[in-house]
Amino acid sequence: MSIIFVLIPIALIFVCVGIGIFFWAVKSEQFEDLDRQGINILFDDKNKSKHDDDRPS
Repeated sequence: MSIIFVLIPIALIFVCVGIGIFFWAVKSEQFEDLDRQGINILFDDKNKSKHDDDRPS
């Protein structure tokens, strides 16, 4: 029963950290444009470096 007195504060700390990370992500605009990251993978060839072209296939 005494373990409850240890686990409840630890759980509250985890919840506070999770809420802090959520608000940090919202504040740093992580959720502003969710579609752009999905589309960027389709147009990845623009960022291809010269090093990638020299690789033997």
